[in-house]
Amino acid sequence: MSNPKIHLRRGKEESLLRRHPWIFSGAIESVECEGDLTEGAVVDVYSSKREFIARGHYQIGSIAVRVLTFEQEAIDAAWWHNRIESAYNVRQTLGLTDNEKTTCYRLVHGEGDLLPGLVVDIYGTTAVVQCHSVGMYLSRNDIATAIREVYGEKITAIYDKSAATLPFKANLNAVDGYLYGSAERDNVVLENGYKFLVNWEEGQKTGFFIDQRFNRHLVEQYAKGRTVLNTFCYTGGFSVYALAGGAKEVCSIDASERAVRLVDENIKLNFGDDAPHSSLACDAVEYLKDIGDKYDMIILDPPAFAKHHKVLGNAMQGYKRLNARALSQIKSGGILFTFSCSQAVSKELFRTTVFTAAAIAGRKVRILHQLTQPTDHPINIYHPEGEYLKGLVLYVE
Repeated sequence: MSNPKIHLRRGKEESLLRRHPWIFSGAIESVECEGDLTEGAVVDVYSSKREFIARGHYQIGSIAVRVLTFEQEAIDAAWWHNRIESAYNVRQTLGLTDNEKTTCYRLVHGEGDLLPGLVVDIYGTTAVVQCHSVGMYLSRNDIATAIREVYGEKITAIYDKSAATLPFKANLNAVDGYLYGSAERDNVVLENGYKFLVNWEEGQKTGFFIDQRFNRHLVEQYAKGRTVLNTFCYTGGFSVYALAGGAKEVCSIDASERAVRLVDENIKLNFGDDAPHSSLACDAVEYLKDIGDKYDMIILDPPAFAKHHKVLGNAMQGYKRLNARALSQIKSGGILFTFSCSQAVSKELFRTTVFTAAAIAGRKVRILHQLTQPTDHPINIYHPEGEYLKGLVLYVE
């Protein structure tokens, strides 16, 4: 049986001809389908001239189709194998697949690996799959099979953690669980030789924020002799690296008491009981109201303030207020690491917002580094929206 056909309005194929992987609902002229078109179905997309353009997953919402291929090829077991193998080959090129010092990395990064709506993270011998679209969720067993074929005995468990990331209105009643094998709930992984406990069953995202690996290493390089404040610390990645770099003292804060307990465990795992580290469960924005000039390194890595463009204005006010408080109180000669992981926030907008915060604080500020996501979070050159992580390292007089 042939796939349902989606016909585009005149001129709406231009972005697809530039190989952008999204088709918006407003671009659709008509649908040709036997029966009802169900969310997650594989559909073929045609121009107004009835010329084939792409094949992808249909979904309900502003993004109506996420493109899987621009070829008329079957989306079958061999196709999934080839895509997962291609992603693996990239990580092999990056030196991640057999790295004794780093045993956690991202295998599949959505559009960046030509698999929109899919994230796969590797933690030692466990792969954690997270689907952000119904089409990917319906294909999860094919994805798991492909991972097993590509990795062989290197992977002993595959965990599906999609329940919280699928479209709410899809009514799939998804339950997280193992697609293959099983593993202990708390596992220790290595990142640049440092140890971290990862709980993919109960932790945020897939269990660990893999995307800050390069930036944590940079914190290590600047931390020597400094008094460090790590806000929104989660599992304490930046705190571990700061201590490893010779920080005089590190304070980790997070609104979640569970996160604070986890950072304490990770500090102990790497440095024992005597590390110059303290932790506090509190609201970071409130804490930054009055810290005086105690800290000469501050790390601001908040969760995404803007999940979508509708709340962008409020989000930018939040970033401005947060950065202004840190910039106004950091010691002279201090280093500020500040980030936004909101895809809706462009590099230019984030930089302008931090500039405004610096002006409010009335400090002399130099940009030392402009940061982004690591190489295992590649950006599809035709999909610049994939560059979601933005960061600045600032020297504050």
